[in-house]
Amino acid sequence: MDWPHDPDGDAGSEGKRKYGQAILVKDLDEEADFPLGREEFLAEHGEEPVRLNHERVVRVADVFEHVEATEFEDIVSFHQAVGRAMRAAGMWEIDVEKHL
Repeated sequence: MDWPHDPDGDAGSEGKRKYGQAILVKDLDEEADFPLGREEFLAEHGEEPVRLNHERVVRVADVFEHVEATEFEDIVSFHQAVGRAMRAAGMWEIDVEKHL
């Protein structure tokens, strides 16, 4: 798929490789953007890439197919909903058991 920008390039990660939720919140302002509607977020960011690991990149819209919430009251509720969705969809690449 052609991405609107390279997820590892300056437009995608400010010069550093970022994964998953770090990419999803990079353009959000914790105070100004919340509450935030799911459809509003998707309209602006749905086609952007999200790097899940060193090989796998998906669209923001692919992640949000699994997000049940329609509105996020604050950045914490956004992170929680997205995290639950990514884990349920097999998009969560961190194995906590391996890191304990």
